Amino acid sequence: MSRSLSLLVLAITLIASARGQEPKADAVKPAASKIVAVTLYQTTALVTREVTLPEAAGLTEVVVSPLPPQTLQSSLYAEGGDGTRVLSVRFRTRAIAEDTREEVRKLDAQLKTLNMKTQGFQSELKAVEENTKLLDKLEGFTAKSLEHLTDKGQLDPEKIITLAKFVQEDRSKKAKESLGIKQQMEATQEQIEFVKRQLGEKAGGSVRTERDAVIVIDKKVGGGTVKLNYLVSNASWRPLYKFRAGTKDKDPVGLEYLAAIEQQTGEDWSNVALTLSTAQPLLNASPPDLRVLEVSVGGQGIAANMPGPGVPGGLPSQPGVAGGRGGGAGGFGGGGMPNPSAYARDLDKLAKDQRRMAQDNYTQNKLAEAGKQTNDAAALEQFRDLVLDREEIAKQDPAVQGAAGEGPSVTYRLKGPMSVPSRNDEQVLEITRFDLTARYYYKAVPVLTPNVYRIADLTNTSDSVLLPGEATMYLGADFVGQTKLPLVAIGKPFTVGFGVDPQLQVSRVLLDKTRITQGGNQVLTFKYRIAVTSYKKDPVAVQVWDRMPHAEAAMTIVVTLNNPKPELSTDRLYLRDEKPKGLLRWDVTSQPDQNGEKALPIEYEFKMELDKNVNIGGFLAK
Repeated sequence: MSRSLSLLVLAITLIASARGQEPKADAVKPAASKIVAVTLYQTTALVTREVTLPEAAGLTEVVVSPLPPQTLQSSLYAEGGDGTRVLSVRFRTRAIAEDTREEVRKLDAQLKTLNMKTQGFQSELKAVEENTKLLDKLEGFTAKSLEHLTDKGQLDPEKIITLAKFVQEDRSKKAKESLGIKQQMEATQEQIEFVKRQLGEKAGGSVRTERDAVIVIDKKVGGGTVKLNYLVSNASWRPLYKFRAGTKDKDPVGLEYLAAIEQQTGEDWSNVALTLSTAQPLLNASPPDLRVLEVSVGGQGIAANMPGPGVPGGLPSQPGVAGGRGGGAGGFGGGGMPNPSAYARDLDKLAKDQRRMAQDNYTQNKLAEAGKQTNDAAALEQFRDLVLDREEIAKQDPAVQGAAGEGPSVTYRLKGPMSVPSRNDEQVLEITRFDLTARYYYKAVPVLTPNVYRIADLTNTSDSVLLPGEATMYLGADFVGQTKLPLVAIGKPFTVGFGVDPQLQVSRVLLDKTRITQGGNQVLTFKYRIAVTSYKKDPVAVQVWDRMPHAEAAMTIVVTLNNPKPELSTDRLYLRDEKPKGLLRWDVTSQPDQNGEKALPIEYEFKMELDKNVNIGGFLAK
């Protein structure tokens, strides 16, 4: 019996010992790894980690941990080196007792200490409140005792005064003590909120779940490395520019090409090879299937079948608008279309939304949904071409037309290792900088503003495509304003402004207006004078712009320009593109101190001929 009991005790001891030696659920020994490269797209980032492999050869399972909370699970893939073959890569999550990162653990410990400190203050404040209640009772007892002793004629003034002073002094002391504790609690609470914000930035929104990549490899020899790649969200970039013009006409324009980066992935990128890209990181190996494009016809023709609420993200039906109810005449097949350009922009927005959702589904390996959304986006783009006539299509910005309207895919590899920590605020890095040869002149548009602006004609002679973005403009060391830079390809000329020059001014006045009748027509004549005033000490080139009415229906209204002095610009592009639309341009030179009565004059007149029974309904800037 005793022998059996001994064996049972021994078995229980061995089982307990074995269980004690079992690894904890969150005890994982990850392989050493470091981030060596990051390709930052405009909404995601591709992170490359270099993972050190164990010395043993053969079939090995390597764990890379932790991955950031923003990792896209379906995006993991690994690349082996010489003698190393990657068999599989999988993603997994584990519940952990505490975050394993040192900086997060320190913040956790600091948060616990501050919370304990707050609890201590709350306990002290409660004790002070209890003592204050006791003091209230003592004050009530003193008042009753004073009343009782007065009735019996046994009042001792000295004792009563001493007791009253004690109550007053102790109450004042307790009030100060309570105020001091409350102030310390407020200060501690501010520290707690600050630590929580830091913890949120460092932990990436989660501190109780860890994400691992498990790589199965087959090695011929021990050691070596593999590269683990994965996509993360909460990372983006956008282009920024700084233009610095010299104060002299021969000075070049310095251009600083910057990148504003949002990095909230939960992991820091320290000393990495950083690449910025506008490409889309598609993970689908095959193109989407092309679906049949079905056309439906309704009672009001094409316009009645325009996308509405039934289309994902579709346009709402509105009276008098294409695709709405009760469209006016003159549309397509009876449907009204009062603003084709605006409708084309709406269709383009819908198409872009569909393509954006398709991109998200591709990264999550939802290929069927992504393929359908890609087909839907293309259908919207084709529908736009079907609805608009040729003239309206020609008016559309090239960036609005077709699937390629998102702009070119360009890549910038930044020089040297870069460090981009994970944090809430925006970070700015320099992509490149270079000088551009400039042709300076001044531009005046007196019908819009009396200010005259300094302009520079530039050509992108760099090796970098300039993406659309915000630009900050400087003249010398002075900030002069901001502007929007369009897409500028390599070798393409473009124009930028460097603010108002107070030494130049322009004015525009109506000199004369007449109205006569000739035959069955009425003739309106308008005569204007523009004056360019200069207080500069050197002659400067000034480009002056104005306009006269432009009538689409030439058979109804005829507009004729007469006697412009000086003659209009002879620039070929202006004569081809702008002059036929009624825009007027003069290229003049303003001489030094040409002001007051000596101001440079520009005069012109135009005539409007229209039927005597026709009235001008109004003007509209287009």
